[in-house]
This record gives sequence, C-alpha cells and structure tokens, in this order.
Amino acid sequence: MGGRETIKRLLEIDPDVKAIVVSGYSNDPIMADCKAYGFIGAVTKPYNIEELRKLVGEIIDRNVE
Repeated sequence: MGGRETIKRLLEIDPDVKAIVVSGYSNDPIMADCKAYGFIGAVTKPYNIEELRKLVGEIIDRNVE
C-alpha cells in the first residue's frame, strides 16, 4: 500500500489524523504537495532526527494553539 491509499484509509478512520509522509522519491507528486493529499507535512529521505523532531514539534505547536 502506498502513501496515497494509506492516507485515504487513515482519513476514513479519523478525519483529524495528523500524518507525515516520508519518501526518498523527490519527484513523487505527494511529496511536492503533501497537503493536497491529506498529509500535514513531509520529510525527504535521507533525513536526520533533528529534521523529524522539528517537523513533529511544529505540528504539535499548531495543535496546541
């Protein structure tokens, strides 16, 4: 199952799900416009823990406000 099908199923289960797409394929249309597909953010492989921490922190901060 790819990202497109995964997010579709997750949104059916929980319309408020906060999902991050991770891929090594920079030419993937989902990576180019992740929010149009239902993801809240994207991280390109290879990534380091600091990049992931920053994105997750931003998502948490947006939901607390």
